[in-house]
Amino acid sequence: MPVERVLPQTVRNVPNVLMVGTGEYTTGWIGEKGSESDKKKGVVFLTVSDMKRRGLVGDLFMAGTNGTKFPDIRQHLKSQIADVYRDMDVSFTSFPGDDVARDPNAYLKALDAMQPGDVVIVFTPDDTHFEIAKAAIQRGLHVLIAKPPVKMLAHHLALMDLAAQHGVLACVEVHKRWDPIYADAVVEARKHGDFSYFYSYMSQPKKQLETFKRWAGKSSDISYYLNAHHVDLSVWINADGAKPVCVTASGATGIASSPPYNLPAEDLITLMVDWETRSGNKGIGVYSASWVEPESDVHSQQWFTCIMRSGRVQVLQDQRGYKITADDRQVESRNPLFMKYSPDAEGYFNGQNGYGYVSIATFIEAAEMIANGEKTPGDFDGVLATVGKTAQLTAVLEAGRRSLDEGRKMAIRYENAADPALPTAIAPCL
Repeated sequence: MPVERVLPQTVRNVPNVLMVGTGEYTTGWIGEKGSESDKKKGVVFLTVSDMKRRGLVGDLFMAGTNGTKFPDIRQHLKSQIADVYRDMDVSFTSFPGDDVARDPNAYLKALDAMQPGDVVIVFTPDDTHFEIAKAAIQRGLHVLIAKPPVKMLAHHLALMDLAAQHGVLACVEVHKRWDPIYADAVVEARKHGDFSYFYSYMSQPKKQLETFKRWAGKSSDISYYLNAHHVDLSVWINADGAKPVCVTASGATGIASSPPYNLPAEDLITLMVDWETRSGNKGIGVYSASWVEPESDVHSQQWFTCIMRSGRVQVLQDQRGYKITADDRQVESRNPLFMKYSPDAEGYFNGQNGYGYVSIATFIEAAEMIANGEKTPGDFDGVLATVGKTAQLTAVLEAGRRSLDEGRKMAIRYENAADPALPTAIAPCL
């Protein structure tokens, strides 16, 4: 008999994963009432738990500010994930302890438990992103930050410098980049010359104001939260040289500020952005976002029109032709393109192709390739939404907020000779 040849197996380093933030997008848990959105099982934890099952990540960690929530979160993850899918281990190490009611610095203890090359995923209120991401980068950890990455351009530029200094990958989690229809639309738009006009609308129902009541209008607004997607899309389409130069913002009010919400927040924010194209021409971007929509069959209204010099691309992504009607609920339009929650025929989680999953998994895979010496962080500029290539996103969002607060048009300055497309400051238009 021939002797079987056993090839040596390559031993690969897989990163441990720390999730900072315990809310709806990470775990699906928002309290005893439970989530009424399309993310009852969460997104982040479900993704990394499945990646752990497949041997693609190591241990899981989670940090919040209130440790007394963790027993309920563990029970929620058991009922929504472990009891639904085969072989899903929902165990994780938590910070702070279950008996600690308040520790805003628990994430620092969690970061200290990680090793250089591990991954940190940040889904916390927008005004906390900078300090958390900075601390992670300074420890040699790769960090994926929920959009918007930060609220101020100065903080964005600081994270760029820190990531380069420490040789880590720092990216923004803008999952619409992984929506196959949006991604195809970007390729098509680029075929048709200079940018001319972009109009977008994205919204969520007013019940989300209850979910977001801890921070809505206090630490961030609906433009940072939802306009971020379509501003980023414009930045992505125009990555060959066009840049936003002026921003004027308007806000509608009256619902969020009234009972039962009583939040100091705009209902809807529209940004009008002047763009300078690669050919020196002018383009216009109009981005509207709302969180006071009436209840409907979809959780998020979302569409855009992009007109280039010789072509138009239009995407209506709220209706996907998939509806469910039952006696115990109203008509529901689902989006399994984002997260496919139904298990396969053998009972395993089967949503690895959903763009919510891919957005997180691709970042972790990139970090793993860096850890194994196959890639460098710079290899992912232009491939992923790195902080080095998304500064225009933060500049537009900050300029919009300042335009609302100051009641005037804001200019985005570009004063870096080595990188003419890198925004460096925001100031009132003269």
